[in-house]
Amino acid sequence: MEGRTCRLVPLDAAAHAAGLFAAYSAAPDPRGWTYLPDEMPESAAEFRDRLEARAASEDPLFHTILDRGSDAPLGLAAYLRIDPANGVIEVGHLNFGPGLQRTPASTEAMALMMSRAFDELGYRRYEWKCDSLNAPSRAAALRLGFTAEGLFRNAVVVKGRSRDTAWFSITDTEWPKVRAGFAAWLDPGNFDAQGHQRRGLAELRAAVS
Repeated sequence: MEGRTCRLVPLDAAAHAAGLFAAYSAAPDPRGWTYLPDEMPESAAEFRDRLEARAASEDPLFHTILDRGSDAPLGLAAYLRIDPANGVIEVGHLNFGPGLQRTPASTEAMALMMSRAFDELGYRRYEWKCDSLNAPSRAAALRLGFTAEGLFRNAVVVKGRSRDTAWFSITDTEWPKVRAGFAAWLDPGNFDAQGHQRRGLAELRAAVS
C-alpha cells in the first residue's frame, strides 16, 4: 500500500525486526505497551523471534509501516478477524514507534488500510476495538471517523486483568465521506511551512457534503 508519506508492506521479520526494535526503543518509557498483549522485548533477537511467528500468521495479517523516503520501519498494524463471507474486517495490533505517532504518516497508514478493505476488497464493515481504559485509542478511533458502538463488558483477560472492550466501526456507506476527509486532510496544502495542520480531520470530514 503506497502513500505520499508512508507505505505498508507485509511484515518480514528478517528485514524489519532490527528497525522496529530501534524505533520502539526510542520511546522514553514503555507506556506504549500498556494495552498491547505483550511487552517490549529485551533484545532485537527476542523481538525477531516474536515477529517471525507473526509474519507467518494469516489472521492476524501483519504489515510494517515504512517511511516513504527512507524505508525505515516505523510501526506495525494488522488486519484481523477477517471474515470475507460477511464482508467484515478489523484493524488492530497497532504499535506505532514515537517517530510515527501523531504524524501525517500515522493517519495516512490508517487511510491506506481502510482504502484497501473497502475499495479493493469490497468489505462492508471495518472494525476498531480497544481496551475501554485506553483513552488515546478511543480518541483516535473517533478522529479517524469510526462510530462508537458500545462496550463489551468482561470481554477478555489481558495480562491477568479483566478487560472491557470498546467497539467502533465504519461501514461501506460511511466510507466515501471518511475517504474524502482523509484526502482533504492529507493534501499538502493543508499543512503550513512548519508542518502544522491548517484544518483538523474531523472538521474536514464534517465539511464533506
